[in-house]
Amino acid sequence: MRILVFGKTGQLARELAACDGITCLGRDQAELSAPEACAAAIRTHAPQAVINAAAYTAVDKAEEEDALASVVNGAAPGAMAQACADLGIPFVTVSTDYVFDGSGTAPWQPSDAPGPLNAYGRSKLAGEQAVRAAGGAHAILRTSWVVSAHGGNFVKTMLRLGRARERLTIVSDQTGAPTPARDIAAACLKMARQLQADPGKSGIYHLAGAPQTSWAGFAREIFARAGIACAVKDIPTSAYPTPAARPLNSRLDCTSLETVFGIPQPDWRAGLNDILKELGELA
Repeated sequence: MRILVFGKTGQLARELAACDGITCLGRDQAELSAPEACAAAIRTHAPQAVINAAAYTAVDKAEEEDALASVVNGAAPGAMAQACADLGIPFVTVSTDYVFDGSGTAPWQPSDAPGPLNAYGRSKLAGEQAVRAAGGAHAILRTSWVVSAHGGNFVKTMLRLGRARERLTIVSDQTGAPTPARDIAAACLKMARQLQADPGKSGIYHLAGAPQTSWAGFAREIFARAGIACAVKDIPTSAYPTPAARPLNSRLDCTSLETVFGIPQPDWRAGLNDILKELGELA
């Protein structure tokens, strides 16, 4: 199956690029700030499916660049989805737990009403709405706390800081789960293939790792598996102010993804081991 991927250097795109039948487009070939150029690229390449693995991901900076984030995360996926609908091919795009307001403690269902707290979340929600409005075969995959051996992410930051300091203060009242980019890539590919055969599977789905944890708990697990003697002090979100508000509850219910596509919830601890091995950091 010939699949066109938007994105080349990001965590998810790097994982997808390692798979067969994938053509990845970088910014030099398709700039997401020019949605029509993205649609034109789809028509030119004439793939059998499209996966959008690119996004504006600078959560705090989006508070200042709301308009740009809205184009990249909102208008661009909408243009891609419309081009795919016109061609009759499936479109898969990745969204985020940040479309929710983080209230309560129950895992968010795909059907729950969104209520983003920040500009990044609003831009991703706009993208979801545009993709659905295009009317073609599509899958919107919301995920959380993406990590890999590539790019910038929490695992690599903790490895760097943990080796440099004796103690770190980490937020402990935000609860969710890390999700390895490799698992997201595998899910996107499986969804694209199944959508080609059965467009009726179109919809919004969730994929996050298991079990649930906090950022502080995740940091402790990283240090334990990497053999780093760095203490972690729990702090509340209020003690670590950021320009963009973060949801406290990022739990995602992934039941429908397994029911419809046969994709089980991954154990992020196994994924973390793979990442640490790839980085040469596993104790």
